[in-house]
Amino acid sequence: MPLLISLPHGNAAILTWPHPLRGTPNQDSAAVLRAGPDNALIAVADGMGGTRRGGTAAGILLAHLADRVPVLPPGQLLRTAILNGIESANQFIIKKVPDAGTTLAAVEVNQHTVRPYHIGDSAIMVVGQRGKLKLHTVSHSPVGIMVEAGALTEEEALQHNERHLILNAVGSPDMRIELGSTIPLARHDTVLIASDGLTDNLRLDEIIELVRKGPLEVAVDNLASLARARMLKRTADQPSKPDDLTIVAYRRSG
Repeated sequence: MPLLISLPHGNAAILTWPHPLRGTPNQDSAAVLRAGPDNALIAVADGMGGTRRGGTAAGILLAHLADRVPVLPPGQLLRTAILNGIESANQFIIKKVPDAGTTLAAVEVNQHTVRPYHIGDSAIMVVGQRGKLKLHTVSHSPVGIMVEAGALTEEEALQHNERHLILNAVGSPDMRIELGSTIPLARHDTVLIASDGLTDNLRLDEIIELVRKGPLEVAVDNLASLARARMLKRTADQPSKPDDLTIVAYRRSG
């Protein structure tokens, strides 16, 4: 079952599993970092490449964030600490691990709002209790851009042979941080952050239906179990792409 973490205005559930077929270390990393009495940062980083150096890049990124977020200097905004942490990690990876890279999907959680930070193809969603999709980040990839433009359907994208290509990553001189607007959170809204091990194996409507209801840790376990089942058994009518899988969900409780 996922690990449940209590936060000032809600709970987070975190689960991470390695690739079910390779027997190699998990290249995903995840973190839930408190930042004062009312704020937190929740992040998922998916190391790129198929070598351990992708996992190294993901770990470096979250370590740089962890060095800055929990100990904000007086008067500094959490946003500033997050952006500085990302930029610092990017420069470190370029210099010290030059053949590695990682995605980032993160949210700044405040008392009644979230703000997304996005680099690459890991996903951020905000889902209401009745299933309303309030946020769904666009993947920084050729396939993601074509879906957003209406040139590909979701089903076509799930089967596309270039779905793994991305256009933006931490560890690149051209890295671009997509900083979203602040989004109000209603009571029982769920914020979902996941590596592409989830979104390559479940359709959007399936994710929404599973994440919006029931205890948070059960919802995360159900998502992960279905994704893993599809990784292990390919069928003609279902997506299937074995990969590392990391899910973090946050639900406001009051």
